[in-house]
Amino acid sequence: MRGTTNTLTIGERVAWYRRRRGLSQEVLAGLIGRTADWLGKIENNRIELDRLSVIKSLAEVLDISLGDLLGEPSLLDWTGDSGTETVPALRAARMNYRALGPFDSGMDAEPPSVAVLKKEAGTLWDAYQNSRFGYVTSRLPDLLHRAQAAADHHDGDDQDQSRRLLGLAHQLAATQLTKLGESDLAWIAADRGLAAVRPTGDPLVTGSLFRSVGHALHATGRYAEAVRLTEDAAGYLEPHLKHATPALLSVYGTLFLSGSMAAARSNDAATTRTFLAAADHAAGQLGADANHLWTAFGPTNVAIHHVAIAAELGNLQIAIDLGPRVDTAGLPMERRVRHALEVARAYSSWNRVDDAQAVLLDAEQMAPEQVRHHFLSRQLALTWIRRQRGKPSGELVNLARRLKVLD
Repeated sequence: MRGTTNTLTIGERVAWYRRRRGLSQEVLAGLIGRTADWLGKIENNRIELDRLSVIKSLAEVLDISLGDLLGEPSLLDWTGDSGTETVPALRAARMNYRALGPFDSGMDAEPPSVAVLKKEAGTLWDAYQNSRFGYVTSRLPDLLHRAQAAADHHDGDDQDQSRRLLGLAHQLAATQLTKLGESDLAWIAADRGLAAVRPTGDPLVTGSLFRSVGHALHATGRYAEAVRLTEDAAGYLEPHLKHATPALLSVYGTLFLSGSMAAARSNDAATTRTFLAAADHAAGQLGADANHLWTAFGPTNVAIHHVAIAAELGNLQIAIDLGPRVDTAGLPMERRVRHALEVARAYSSWNRVDDAQAVLLDAEQMAPEQVRHHFLSRQLALTWIRRQRGKPSGELVNLARRLKVLD
């Protein structure tokens, strides 16, 4: 049941599922090429289990989903921003049968103009980048409904523009749902987005949606497929790069950033380097940080991916040396906080828990919803609680309660 395992670390979940499958520590460890001693330390929280490549290997052997070990999806809190209709309302919008066939949209009022729809979509994308997850989730169903109605109602250039905006609305749904651990719904959203934009033949929005497909593959641990998607999507965009706009260049570069993380999680260091080099080259062509089509792409985003990849590959010294030096002040909040979580992870793995906790607390101040819904922050706080000898500090206990990992 959603939310009921928040008080378990990933290691404790591994132990629970291992016993449920009737496996000994020796057998499970052997199946992923590890020792029983290593697995025992994982299950007893003496070693942090935060590398997704390893977590995925355990999930595969235990025949469970990646989300089962990460404690996802998590329950989205009701807030002043969200109201009392969150993911279920968005799920209903995702499963609206009217989008599948030649049916009337069911919209009583006149569908919105392209200009109005563009403004509404931009408002929600900006809110997402400001880490206002409840606000975005609660308002997406209406945006999707209105965008579908516009695409069905308008014709000519207005219809193409509406279809592009519908595609971007689906992409936002996929992106937001991925953040909340709703990976299956995110896949449906990305698929719907590609179907909506396909008649326009627009490489920019299509390429942007490929990025969301990649994120959905990440969320389900299908890293090798995400690598192949990066190669296929890049091949699709390359004929359009001769006279690429800054927006298309940003989408192209961001595809490689996502692909580099997938390659790292597949333990493919060579492909990781190749993809990072391609992203770095695109950032150099762009010349500076930008936020075309809400990509937040540029040299700084490439730098923070260097940190995340180093941590994922176990190169903690690189992550610790580089991470705190990256100035993310010019990036959207979502990117800044995601980088902060990687720095906190690196510090914690290096046994610099005070530094890690300070970074996590700062991140929580900036974007409490984002920190609350990321497995790294939840697991870090819970692991620190488990490792305390004696009574944990009041500050740590309060953090864990705010993250809903401590009763």
